[in-house]
Amino acid sequence: MNYKLPFVPDRSPKPREKGVTMMMDKGLSLREVEDFIQASGNLTDLVKLGFGTALVTNDLEEKIKLYREAGIRPYFGGTLFEVFYARNKQKDYLKFIDKYGLDLLEVSDGSIIINHDEKCELINKFSKNYTVLSEVGSKDSGILISPGKWIKMMSTELEAGSWKVIAEGRESGNVGVFRPNGSAHTILINRIISKVAPEKILWEAPQKNQQVWFIKLFGAEVNLGNIAPNEMIPLECLRLGLRGDTFFEFLPDDYAARLKQVNSDEDELEEEQEG
Repeated sequence: MNYKLPFVPDRSPKPREKGVTMMMDKGLSLREVEDFIQASGNLTDLVKLGFGTALVTNDLEEKIKLYREAGIRPYFGGTLFEVFYARNKQKDYLKFIDKYGLDLLEVSDGSIIINHDEKCELINKFSKNYTVLSEVGSKDSGILISPGKWIKMMSTELEAGSWKVIAEGRESGNVGVFRPNGSAHTILINRIISKVAPEKILWEAPQKNQQVWFIKLFGAEVNLGNIAPNEMIPLECLRLGLRGDTFFEFLPDDYAARLKQVNSDEDELEEEQEG
């Protein structure tokens, strides 16, 4: 913060256990990574090299080095794990991760079906040597998962050794915990958080209205992911009440009531003058 204001929520220092922000890198160049770190590295906890981009990214080793030196934990997207799994190449997947010195990996089954007991066994096995993120939810909008099943999968994956479970939303923000129009599945999310600690969930929320919704529900320290590189600073402003969408979230009730009353009085005066 360049200026200390009252009524701005505190943010946990890095490395964080809550209030985590994950940026999605879908193919940034080294120069773009350097610029991103200069602008937003202090706000970024995790960087996901999206889907299978790690296999086709130039200067991958140097890119990962830049992120790590900036105190950001990079990892390969869960779809890449599924690409290796579908070819029965789990050991090669771990070798690929080790080649680049990563300590964080994602286990997901959003594009394919993996027996859930086997998925939990993999999480448990990998968690002995890596920090594991596991993702729940399908990327296929036609596959519907009951709230009870969401809860069971998230709970068992955390018990198996996941650091956090990712609630599927895709980079488009229209599947998983979101409806096709991008709005939140309110009943589903409320059911999930009645049984699973919110600080153990990382919500994929690429759209601003989704970020606002989660911040209003959980506060500044909600874990959010699939954030575009140029949206990191705008998101932090949402977290801190420095944008109109969350302006009144962290002000005391009497401040908010007074300011809203002033606006209401001004609107009434304008209507009278127009009349």
